[in-house]
Amino acid sequence: MEPQAKSRGGRPWSFDREKAVETAMRLFWRHGYEGVSIGDLTEAIGIAPPSLYAAFGSKAGLYQEALAHYEESVGSLDLTSLAAAGDLAQAVRLLLERAVVAVTDPSREPGCMISSGMIACHPDHAALARDPANRREAMREAIAGALAPFAGAGEVRGLARHLTAVMQGISIQARDGIDRAELQEIVEEVVAGLKSRQQG
Repeated sequence: MEPQAKSRGGRPWSFDREKAVETAMRLFWRHGYEGVSIGDLTEAIGIAPPSLYAAFGSKAGLYQEALAHYEESVGSLDLTSLAAAGDLAQAVRLLLERAVVAVTDPSREPGCMISSGMIACHPDHAALARDPANRREAMREAIAGALAPFAGAGEVRGLARHLTAVMQGISIQARDGIDRAELQEIVEEVVAGLKSRQQG
């Protein structure tokens, strides 16, 4: 409990905000934004709807906090390790293998909350859907930056877009229950194709 935390009205919250965001993150990750109701959230967190609205403003506000929490914790991409790769193929292998491990971790929900977040939604939620879309674009830019030492300026952005598409596909297949060994076969195919193109 966090008795010192204050609501927007200045009154203490009677719940742990960080745990509430963590719980909401798990629900949204598992069921998607539209698959989780206010009732689902309040029941899982253990609060009444007025407390949720006072703390987060809306379901959408809580979703955005949950997305940010995901990206800052379990969903963060460690791209710094790619700098130690010997060449582009090795860098790509490191990137994709880390993605496979992340989306198949048995202690987490399968897939990536951002890669598959609000891919399809009701028109009323189109503005909110820009949040995960913007995060996906930022991920592509980060990957392009990490691969820049290994690829020419004219190809690195296209390569980053290709790889993020592969990673999104890996995420969706992980949600469908495809195991780590089968997803690793995708990594091998991508790396083999890259090596063949470089040698050609």
